[in-house]
Amino acid sequence: MDLLQDISPTRTGSLTWTHAPPRWEPLPGGGVRVSAPAKSDYFQDPRGTHPTDSAPFLWLLVEGDFVAQARVRPTFSSTYDAGCLMVRHDETHWAKICFEGTDLGTHAVVSVVTNGLSDDANGPDLEVDEVWLQIARKGDLFGLHYALDGKSWRMVRYCALPVPDQIKVGLVAQSPVGPGTTVDFCRFTVESRSVENLRAGV
Repeated sequence: MDLLQDISPTRTGSLTWTHAPPRWEPLPGGGVRVSAPAKSDYFQDPRGTHPTDSAPFLWLLVEGDFVAQARVRPTFSSTYDAGCLMVRHDETHWAKICFEGTDLGTHAVVSVVTNGLSDDANGPDLEVDEVWLQIARKGDLFGLHYALDGKSWRMVRYCALPVPDQIKVGLVAQSPVGPGTTVDFCRFTVESRSVENLRAGV
């Protein structure tokens, strides 16, 4: 079931905001457009300086193994503008996979895993307007994937993250260095199931 089908300008159905955006609105074909404010991000700089924990995050609590998928279409106004799929326990334990405007001038699938401090890993550059993102959990192991068609998943990260059985899973709109942007989240699903192969995402 698409968790965005009940979104309206005044309610979010089964989902909850952390750092509610200045504006969100349903898309005509389904989904939601989220306005990310200026300087909004999630990043615990590995240098230990300037931690940021401020971007709009629309989430639900999920217990146990799951597969979460989102179709995202960001507006790339400034470097690092992105639409992301994120799993989160607290400020220093989370992971996100994003379709992001990079500092190389490309649009790429970017992943960040935070266990105390964040890392930052650029994935493949993509010359498309939108992409499917996926996070699959199996115990304390996570697979982060992307697809152009929502079916043929390619791994971006395979990692361990020490988080409780119940965590937040949801969507992030970010504009870390710019004046703000908008992100269209066209679909968002979460299934309580275990994948056979975390690397393959299926």
